[in-house]
Amino acid sequence: MRMGGLPTGQMGAERLPRARAALRGAGPDTPKKKPELKKVLPEIWRLVLPRKWLMVFGLLLMAINRVAGLVLPLTTKDLVNNVLTKHEARLLWPLVGLVFGATAVQAVTSYSLTQLLSKAAQRMIADLRKRVQQHIGRLPVSFYDANRTGVLVSRIMTDVEGVRNLIGTGLVQFVGGMLTAVLVFGVLLYTNRNMTLIVFGVVALFVIVLQKAFSTIRPIFRERGRINAEVTGRLTESLGGVRVVKGYHAEEREAKTFGLGVDRLLANVISSLTATSLLSFASTTVLGVVGGLVMLLGGHAVLAGKMSTGGYVEYTMLLAFMIAPVFQIVNVGTQLTEALAGLDRTMEILSEKDEFDDPERVHAMQEIHGEVQFDDVRFAYEQDKPVLKGISFEAKPGTVTALVGSSGSGKSTIISLVCGFHKPDTGQVLVDGVDLSTVRLSDFRGQLGVVLQESFLFDGSIRDNILFSYPDATEEQFESACRIARVDEFAERFPEGYETIVGERGVKLSGGQRQRLSIARAILADPKILILDEATSSLDSESEAMIQNGLSYLMQGRTTFVIAHRLSTIRRADQILVVEGGEVIERGTHQSLYALGGRYWDLYTRQHGLEENLFLAPGEGDTVEEAK
Repeated sequence: MRMGGLPTGQMGAERLPRARAALRGAGPDTPKKKPELKKVLPEIWRLVLPRKWLMVFGLLLMAINRVAGLVLPLTTKDLVNNVLTKHEARLLWPLVGLVFGATAVQAVTSYSLTQLLSKAAQRMIADLRKRVQQHIGRLPVSFYDANRTGVLVSRIMTDVEGVRNLIGTGLVQFVGGMLTAVLVFGVLLYTNRNMTLIVFGVVALFVIVLQKAFSTIRPIFRERGRINAEVTGRLTESLGGVRVVKGYHAEEREAKTFGLGVDRLLANVISSLTATSLLSFASTTVLGVVGGLVMLLGGHAVLAGKMSTGGYVEYTMLLAFMIAPVFQIVNVGTQLTEALAGLDRTMEILSEKDEFDDPERVHAMQEIHGEVQFDDVRFAYEQDKPVLKGISFEAKPGTVTALVGSSGSGKSTIISLVCGFHKPDTGQVLVDGVDLSTVRLSDFRGQLGVVLQESFLFDGSIRDNILFSYPDATEEQFESACRIARVDEFAERFPEGYETIVGERGVKLSGGQRQRLSIARAILADPKILILDEATSSLDSESEAMIQNGLSYLMQGRTTFVIAHRLSTIRRADQILVVEGGEVIERGTHQSLYALGGRYWDLYTRQHGLEENLFLAPGEGDTVEEAK
């Protein structure tokens, strides 16, 4: 048996996000955390490990490519000294042939590197996205309470994108450039040690500046990812709630809110551009200084006969091969820094505790009977703000337990504990006599069905949404669930029938039609424990009367919990719990509680009278005798 609904955690006004579950960096007032490279490196190694031989082969190709690239500057000395100065024409073609051959090697290795590493990087991004999405899907409901959907989407789709620079072309440029610089440095030392050491001192100073600059830029990129996630999250909410926005003529306010977010993002980008511009300024300055020093020192060496003209040309060309990669780090290093910042944010998600990996949950329950017992359960979302204060009751298999009370009284929290979304602070929630906090969630939730007040539908067909709870259902099972929930009455009138696309969140259907789909989904799941959170609240009186038959069928033989504000819908419940201020103040059947004349009587008579006076014509509804 399978999950019959979508327990999204949006089941009550009393639920507040737990501070300890809040995602670091998810709010504008959260202190900025400086990413630590030593913590990111193990994750990089974990990503690279499955592709280690590909990386080794790539580094080998990179080495061949860079060595081949040195052929051109190394042949200039013979070209100038022997071919051009001494007119030894016999050396020209061999030198040209050597350059052509080296160029061919470079072209082949460059193509191979792009094919190997760039594609490997894209596969790694896809793998990481799947891994992050899977991990987020296994996080507890409290995590979702603390983080907006759009922010999480950005974490999955955007933060991992920069990882391609760790394996793809960014890595080729960075490692290849450094390899070239090391090789050329050795040749230059051999050619002219004194001049090379002077030039190296200037370049080394610039490298130190680079290191300091990147340590400053990295938090800027990390902050950019956070701001981008916030702006994306708000935009997602605004587009998803477009009917509310237009209903309150709030287009300008939403545009202003989005504009402020974009301005924050712009300010961050400008900060990073200012830093990279200063780096470019420094690199240009260093390049000019190095060029002037080589001209001065090299010119003196040639005039003193310590270096030939060809040697000087060769030296300057080789120096360009050493300097270029160092300055290329300004661009490549920025990409790598952004990638590291994104990976650091991704690791924050992956470090969140998986609710299915709880070491306390070791008890397997292959099939449950559905007996649920609360034993002096106390719970608080925030310390010193109790929501439940010693709740105790028992729900027998096959019975209906209704929860009534004012908003914020704790009804939805009780349901959350039944679903295993949270654990009690003290006391126990027992299922078939076993502490639910020790039961494997995969076993338990596979036998749990939920029909929420706000029916959630995917942007797919009617068939896809119903089969969501049991994809392997037969056509007969599917059609039976549709008949019981009265889905067939409207679905078969559409030209596409059950293949009709319902739109995002089911916007192409009425509220009552969406609720019928949710009920059909729960019927198909065949759960042992059923949660109905105002399951008929979106239905008109006629539809509700029809759906009640389907719900009656659905509740047979199942332990059912009903949250209801329309008290006329729960008169036949086996027990009704009146919850106020986190405590059960009354319990019993409708008849006994009505006769008691307490809080339930007050709620029922006020609501029933209000419905009669405002909505019902004379003669409609229950009489007082029927109510009793």
